[in-house]
Amino acid sequence: MPLRLLKYALSRKHPAPRFFRDCTEPKKSYDAVIIGGGGHGLAAAYYLAKDHGITNVAVLEKGYIGGGNTGRNTTIVRSNYLTPEGVNFYDASVKIYEGLSEELDINLFYSTRGHFTLAHTESALRTMRWRAEVNKHVGVDSCVVGPDDISRACPQLDISCSGKAPILGALYHGPGSIARHDAVAWGYARGADSMGVEIFQNTEVTGLDIQSGKIKGVHTSRGYIATNKVLSAVAGFTPRITNMAGVDTPIVIHPLQACVSEPMKPWLDTILVSGSLHVYVSQSSRGELVMGSSLDPYEVHSTRSSLDFVEGLTSHMLDMFPFLSNVKIVRQWAGMADMTPDFSPIMGTTPVEGFYLDAGWGTWGFKATPISGKTMAATMANDQAPELIKPFRLSRFEDYDLTGEKGAASVGH
Repeated sequence: MPLRLLKYALSRKHPAPRFFRDCTEPKKSYDAVIIGGGGHGLAAAYYLAKDHGITNVAVLEKGYIGGGNTGRNTTIVRSNYLTPEGVNFYDASVKIYEGLSEELDINLFYSTRGHFTLAHTESALRTMRWRAEVNKHVGVDSCVVGPDDISRACPQLDISCSGKAPILGALYHGPGSIARHDAVAWGYARGADSMGVEIFQNTEVTGLDIQSGKIKGVHTSRGYIATNKVLSAVAGFTPRITNMAGVDTPIVIHPLQACVSEPMKPWLDTILVSGSLHVYVSQSSRGELVMGSSLDPYEVHSTRSSLDFVEGLTSHMLDMFPFLSNVKIVRQWAGMADMTPDFSPIMGTTPVEGFYLDAGWGTWGFKATPISGKTMAATMANDQAPELIKPFRLSRFEDYDLTGEKGAASVGH
């Protein structure tokens, strides 16, 4: 580090401002309380203040900011889904992401790479054609490409996959990107705080005060808080909060693991996903390979990682990239994926008046962070869900009006 820069950094004349205030004691009441200090909860708080002028808001996080699934994902942003409802929703999120660094005044390391979903069988290729047509119909850039196109974009990839599962083609999605997950959470936190939202870390919700079918407040480890509006945005902890509210959902929790390699010189310019091999991989700005696989097959509320996961994932990675045999895995982790039967989220109002739900994200919650925050803020402000998220309402399971996205993330199930 240059000496002049070091002097500037250590000078008391130029102290670095805190990202947000150190709030310790909550007020007795708020206009709205958001449970969950991850990307979705913080984004909802930010847009409540920015779009609707509701600033008397408390965000309650039982751990630390972004310590849940926001900090445990593989940072992929895309909108190449299977249903028109899903494509429109995630495309709106991509559009916000593209200008989010400037809006939040923080470098999100947003990098457009192009996203290849590889097809190893004829049936998988048919699904890619289906998705491409749905995407094109709503104006999203996706198309089916052949093995030669894939090889030109990623010459290091063994198209034969060691002869075990030759690649027949892929769904190419040009807007596919990656972003720095921690920066997204901290950017929204700082933005919300600057407008008056209070953020409380290490503050656990222990109960909900519901009277005559209406939310009246929350019990926390720091005492009781009165409020008429509560949003639950806690991902894998959703069943614990919905049980407090007496709201039934079909959500089940499965661990989802990921890992990173030691840093290397940049060589992987694209994002690659293989549904048959259960692998998705990109290279971070620091040179690490960020890799994930399918859900663990058991239902359990745990973030414990396993040797079985990393052995299986790296075996398939070597099928695709044999030259990586000497590269070391330096870190692995797990998140808790809140899965729904139709692989789409649950967003909007609930049978309890004033209690709102943002859950069921499974393996694709990070990419929805901006639009989820924006639409849930509108839902809380108006007590009515915007048209964009009505297909994701909780009541669809009673109405048998599902939004099936199972074919859009084949590594997620």
